[in-house]
Amino acid sequence: MVPDRPRLADVAAQAGVSTATVSRVLNGKDVVTPETRQAVHRALDLLGYARPPARNRRQGLVGLVVPELTNPVFPALAQAVESLLAQAGCTPLLCTQSPGGTTEDEYIATLVAHDVDGIVFVSGMHADATAGRGRYRRLRERGLPIVLVGGHAPEVDAPQVSTDEVAAARLAVRHLAALGHRRVGLAVGPDRFVPSRRKRAGFESALVAAGLAGSGAARHVVSHLYSVEGGRAAAAELLAAGRTALVCASDPMALGAIRAARDRGLRVPEDVSVVGYDDSPFMAFADPPLTTVRQPVADLARLAVAMLVSEMRGERVTRAEILVEPELVVRGSTGPPPRGVVGAAPPRSGRVSAAGAPAPSAAR
Repeated sequence: MVPDRPRLADVAAQAGVSTATVSRVLNGKDVVTPETRQAVHRALDLLGYARPPARNRRQGLVGLVVPELTNPVFPALAQAVESLLAQAGCTPLLCTQSPGGTTEDEYIATLVAHDVDGIVFVSGMHADATAGRGRYRRLRERGLPIVLVGGHAPEVDAPQVSTDEVAAARLAVRHLAALGHRRVGLAVGPDRFVPSRRKRAGFESALVAAGLAGSGAARHVVSHLYSVEGGRAAAAELLAAGRTALVCASDPMALGAIRAARDRGLRVPEDVSVVGYDDSPFMAFADPPLTTVRQPVADLARLAVAMLVSEMRGERVTRAEILVEPELVVRGSTGPPPRGVVGAAPPRSGRVSAAGAPAPSAAR
């Protein structure tokens, strides 16, 4: 006797597709190719199951979960992802988190209840190395396609894309070393976050390579919150230790570092150089315009959407993390160290690339 409800594994084996694809066809989702849908229907016919009834429902619903929006890079990334999803025929459902507000797990429950076809997570709990991965495993067990952006969770069976944070920190250090700075500090976020760990690793390796580590690269690093006030507090500690240049893990932290320098009566960049990270909107209009390492927002969004849409169509995308190269954008917040600073080196001409070779100057 044939069961009333099709066994996904049997239908998948007969059609030569995944069980997730069979599930999408049975649920009437319009994210598989007509050829694949036809193959599943033929398999249902051969196995004696009824084809699913036609449904009138909104198709291509995709959840987009992003962290708080106080850092301008996240709204920029969300906007880019939403635009590309719309071009792909999907309807994005934006879920933004805030302290004390709706949690990621609560958003996941809501999105699953709305029968979404996929979810993009931007700098979510997967970026916290101390957080459990069960939420993502359960989604994958349901056959729901997901993509993780920023941070890295290799144990999660999903496509993942990030900016190369190690290369970003190296770019910043090499730029400052080329200007002649010998006392460089890093203001970074909490160590439990994967991006913080990667920036720290890139920073420390760059210090060692440039001969700037002294008795230890770790003592050049201060961790605090990813915020203006976090950057201000971290920078105050680094400046008190005599640093003449600061690498910051986000643009808001860099703005806080500039404020900390001014709290001490120091000028930027005449007395202290500051480098940010993200190249958030309006950083070119900061006072002074902020030198920063640009996250390739357009590339991150393009890759995330392309991978999700492919997975939604039943195609398996690589599980190897894709790293996108950042770009150093030189503006007015960096310059040579002040004269008379002990240990300052003469500046070298040109900009320094991620590989360490001099490159043409590029001020924007």
